[in-house]
Amino acid sequence: MENKKLASEALGFIGKLYDVEKKAKKLNLSAEDRKKLRLDEALPVINKMSEWIKKQLPKALPKSGLRKALFYSANRWAELSNYLYDGELEIDNNLVEREIRSMVVGRKNYLFAGSHKAAQRTAMIYSFFGICKLHDVNPQQCLEHALRNIMTINHKNIRDLYPQNFNFTTRV
Repeated sequence: MENKKLASEALGFIGKLYDVEKKAKKLNLSAEDRKKLRLDEALPVINKMSEWIKKQLPKALPKSGLRKALFYSANRWAELSNYLYDGELEIDNNLVEREIRSMVVGRKNYLFAGSHKAAQRTAMIYSFFGICKLHDVNPQQCLEHALRNIMTINHKNIRDLYPQNFNFTTRV
């Protein structure tokens, strides 16, 4: 029962940190203003949470999940609070997790690609589609453009055919 109370307190701190992020998004702050808001409002929460973790760590049951979480946080405190000092950084990696979910879900299927070379080709295809999605590029148009131009482009300019450099105005 004590661990549930401590977990609830930890979630309270985390909730306050996310409230600051919601405020930044609602105000549509620039990276510099987001950093300032974090330092003004989230840093005091982070400092209180750090002290709270140090105080609670000895109280948590030795083999409990809560103790593992507290220990993990205490040992990685600098990394966990780095986001405060860069307004470009997110508080968590949820965006990345969401983007790679399809690969994670299909992971077992990829074990049966047929051969090592087939698995490499599959990885290249997934990378291509991922980059196209990231840069809001139509994969079919980009691939058509690359195939039409691959033989005539100077090898020094091969990066011009990458999806992130695909320019709709220069299509053939």
